[in-house]
Amino acid sequence: MNIGDFVDLETYPLDQMGSSPCQELVARCRADLDRDGLFNLKGFARPLALANTLALTLPRFDTESFRHERRHNIYFKRRMEGLAPDHPALREVETSNRTLCGDQIGDTPVMAIYHWQPLRDFIAAVMAKPALYPMDDVMASANVMSYSNGQALNWHFDRSEFTTTLLIQPPSDGGSFEYRRDLRTDTDPNYDGVARLLEGRDPDMVQMAAEPGTLNIFRGKNTAHRVTPSTGADPRVIAVLTYYENPGARFSDEERLGFYGRVS
Repeated sequence: MNIGDFVDLETYPLDQMGSSPCQELVARCRADLDRDGLFNLKGFARPLALANTLALTLPRFDTESFRHERRHNIYFKRRMEGLAPDHPALREVETSNRTLCGDQIGDTPVMAIYHWQPLRDFIAAVMAKPALYPMDDVMASANVMSYSNGQALNWHFDRSEFTTTLLIQPPSDGGSFEYRRDLRTDTDPNYDGVARLLEGRDPDMVQMAAEPGTLNIFRGKNTAHRVTPSTGADPRVIAVLTYYENPGARFSDEERLGFYGRVS
């Protein structure tokens, strides 16, 4: 099969970057990114890609995945300089999911999409980057994650400037993506605002529903976000595709152990 079997190239002609339709798509996504802090390509992955990925990953979640469970604050840090340990901005929440690493999903359409050069070129163009590169770290490069009944990705800020995800399957219920754009800045941590969000008192929090096959690019470094608990029989299954501005990026052994429970 070729990439056209997995990606809707008629709607999203990323393989024709110099064409007017693709340049118009770049401009639209830039406008969405500037306005909302994210953009979505609905139906980017074809149903065949989703079905094949589910067929290959769902059985493996029961036998091969790493169950990631942790209590954490929104910063993933034990303490914040200048902030009292009992400050409500440091309120702890729980995150739980199961993860399959890149070395476990090499035969899925997700990895074919991850390594497809036109996708990196397109994201770089929208993000105004000279280029983007896949990770040299096969474990961390692309992951497929499952959120079963009661599991959730709780409030946090991202370490990276942007995150790329592909929704493979929504849960039977729940699993809503919620975010509060620009809750902090590089110079203003806005601890009191963080506390209001964690207490459920922020009127500017936004909820977004996504359809299966949607590719999402999200700026989460200063925008707090979470995914509410999944409920029901079907888990939420999502792929996370990680790119860097420089080649050769790898996780440390400590990061691999924390995220995946193993270092190789």
